[in-house]
Amino acid sequence: MIPIKSFRERRRHLASQMQKGVAIVPTAPEQVRNRDAHYPYRFDSYFYYLTGFREPEAVLVMVAEADEKASRHILFCRDKDLEREIWDGFRYGPEAARNAFDFDEAYPIFRLDDMLPGLLANQPTVYCSLGHDTAWDTRITGWINQVRQQTRSGVTAPARIHDIRPLLDEMRLFKSAEELQVMRRAAEISSGAHRRAMRETRPGMNEYEVEAALLHEFRRHGAQAPAYTSIVAGGANACVLHYVGNNARLNAGDLLLIDAACEVDGYAADITRTFPVNGKFTPAQRDLYQLVLSAQAAAISAVKPGSPWDAPHEAALRVLVQGFIDFGLCHGSVDSVIQSEDYKRFYMHRTGHWLGLDVHDAGEYKRNGEWRPLQLGMTLTVEPGCYVRPADNVPRHFWDTGVRIEDDVAVTETGCEVLTSAAPKAVVEIEELMQDRKDW
Repeated sequence: MIPIKSFRERRRHLASQMQKGVAIVPTAPEQVRNRDAHYPYRFDSYFYYLTGFREPEAVLVMVAEADEKASRHILFCRDKDLEREIWDGFRYGPEAARNAFDFDEAYPIFRLDDMLPGLLANQPTVYCSLGHDTAWDTRITGWINQVRQQTRSGVTAPARIHDIRPLLDEMRLFKSAEELQVMRRAAEISSGAHRRAMRETRPGMNEYEVEAALLHEFRRHGAQAPAYTSIVAGGANACVLHYVGNNARLNAGDLLLIDAACEVDGYAADITRTFPVNGKFTPAQRDLYQLVLSAQAAAISAVKPGSPWDAPHEAALRVLVQGFIDFGLCHGSVDSVIQSEDYKRFYMHRTGHWLGLDVHDAGEYKRNGEWRPLQLGMTLTVEPGCYVRPADNVPRHFWDTGVRIEDDVAVTETGCEVLTSAAPKAVVEIEELMQDRKDW
């Protein structure tokens, strides 16, 4: 768990960048699944990053002043309602939330519309997620217009609206020691789920049976939810990058690609492993698998302070392209294949993304047109792949073979830490784990 004092410190840091103005950060709304049933609730990542508060119908308002002592951290949330708690469960209410989450003030959510014009009065700038939600944009401009109606009384309205996300994205990009500890836990649980999937997979099972084992492992170790919809793709399904049907039969002789991980206290892991359904790689499968594994090793070696963001991708790409040439999938030199982009028939995505509260986490990848350098505290995925679909000019023994290997990596002072190293990925490790099954 991230201690409450850390959320307060994040708000202070944000206020110091704002200097003077009002920030309005709502949490995510509840989403109806069908009729009167809702999807499981998940808070907005920006809101949670600043508050630690997990209930719906809540808004953070920060009034930043040049004098930090005059700044105000205000929470609007659902009122305490014992009758609703019988149906929906515990809710803090403003008074308890103020104390528990270290706010200066807290009010019932129904007071938001009445109080915001007063909080915006005589402030130069409003900070919000401009353009993210049309309804919120309309609501905020409505409050500003109410303030403008008081101009003859000497009250000034905010003259500027700034998107708050660039400020928060930069903060979220660098993980604290506390955040990394939570992410290690998510990685540990997720790695265990992949080990279990390898132990339990059998020819004749359905993909959803393996998915069920993953989800069970997540929850039984305390993860609140999967971090994203699990991909459990056997055989040709592994060549569909975002396959989520998870309902096909698993056949001996096929590979199974699993992209699945859990979320712990809001923070995501993101792991992909590929292994043979029957526990033994064929020669062709082993060739492609070892190629992707070598590409990933080259990419991970490039993750270190000072390296540009795209260094891992470029390192992985050159290894992959050389392998494609060696296997007869591409023709020409490495440079010519990269320049022509012929390799994209088999590798069409990049090698990673930021990771944190969101699976594809906040943060810019370029600054002033240049890839930004990796720095201590950044966390990212490293996930090269190879996807070979049937085609006349493709060797038949590679057809319908999809391989992706993905790990979560944190930049350290001297290199990087692979958070997900407990999930087996060496051929020997995988085959030994799968062949050791007692009922095989």
